[in-house]
Amino acid sequence: MLCSPTHAHERIGPGHVLAGRKVYIPPMAYSSARAFVSTLRLLGIEADLTPPSDARTRELAGKYLTGDECYPAKVTVGDFLKVIEAPDFDPQHTAFFMPTAEGPCRFGQYAPFMKKLLRDLGYPNTVIISPTSANSYSDLGNVARTFVRIAWRALVCGDVLQKFLLKTRPYELEPGATDRAYAAAVDDLCQTIEQGCTEPRCHLRRLVAALTRVRDRFRRVPAHYDPERPLIGVVGEIFCRLHTFSNDDMVRQLESYGAECWLSDISEWVWYTNAEQVRRLKLEGRIISFAMLANKLRARFQRADEHALLAPFREDFRGYEEPHDIRELLDLGEPYLPVWGVMGEMVLSTGKAAYLARKGADGVVDISPFTCMNGIVSEAIYPKLSRDYAGIPIRNFYFDGTQSDLDRDIGIYLELAHAYRQKKPFPRRYPPCFTV
Repeated sequence: MLCSPTHAHERIGPGHVLAGRKVYIPPMAYSSARAFVSTLRLLGIEADLTPPSDARTRELAGKYLTGDECYPAKVTVGDFLKVIEAPDFDPQHTAFFMPTAEGPCRFGQYAPFMKKLLRDLGYPNTVIISPTSANSYSDLGNVARTFVRIAWRALVCGDVLQKFLLKTRPYELEPGATDRAYAAAVDDLCQTIEQGCTEPRCHLRRLVAALTRVRDRFRRVPAHYDPERPLIGVVGEIFCRLHTFSNDDMVRQLESYGAECWLSDISEWVWYTNAEQVRRLKLEGRIISFAMLANKLRARFQRADEHALLAPFREDFRGYEEPHDIRELLDLGEPYLPVWGVMGEMVLSTGKAAYLARKGADGVVDISPFTCMNGIVSEAIYPKLSRDYAGIPIRNFYFDGTQSDLDRDIGIYLELAHAYRQKKPFPRRYPPCFTV
């Protein structure tokens, strides 16, 4: 059965706020960000990633920030300012994608700050778009409903590509082969999305076919899967742990010291925000409400989509399974934090550290911006969690763009991981590619 082309009502019209504008997306995880850009393009929205972060990013942001902001704000604002300083910048036809959130984290102030900065710089007509579930993604107008589902699928696909990258690269026999496979896989996925359809079943079939090609591409990378290599879980603040520039490519540095990394992905945060919305509705006495029904239906469709997209990788990801329900992470964190009384990455980082220990990880590192509340609270809890899991080494690494060489600290940490590996109570489960 052939897929029908994208229908006109599933693309933005000439009166849409983003019609004629180019939307810039600040990337966290590269594959997810690229897939997200392709999703917007499928809906008729011109979109691209902000320029790669570099020293100029920090230099520009430093001119307008006070220093009290967290590092992700500095990186994001700096990259937006790089777009503005480009010779072809057109303020009337540019938009910046900046999500927002409630709660104590400073992240909720990014979008208001950027709007003020644009006004101060003389660009009041440059749009900041912040679609959220709280406003029913109304910023996206007539394509909002379609966007919610296909954007979720794009993020799941991006997580899959990243997971395959990190489980393959440490074992490659030809240096650079995995990175090349990853780059080709990202291009294949994005092309599939952009040239596809928005009808749900058609869209899902095409994505599953693309991910099957991705799986086969990674399987062809020559590799020797050595079970003696330690597995290090990576948790922490979502932007800093996923954005390689912000964390000095910490995962690759750990790999250079002989480790394999299991990096917490974006999907985890989406499941957490869904659960948090349910909690709030219950507190407001809205257990029976249209909002609760919408949340439940969305979660049901998201789970079905995730299951379908992960199906080609059932054997490849054996031993790398993420929690089936976010409640599992919250329950594991409950002895250390009142998970329904606090909010943010500290809840997930604590629960995920315990989960990774149970999956046979040999250590956990927490990557957070310097002065990050989530990182500081988690760091206070990790010693007790470590004792409860036979002394699994858990180490916080803070980043603000000024840290010194990480070599010494990583080397010492990996020695602790090797020592723990000899006594850990939870054995690791391996996929078929390993010879155990």
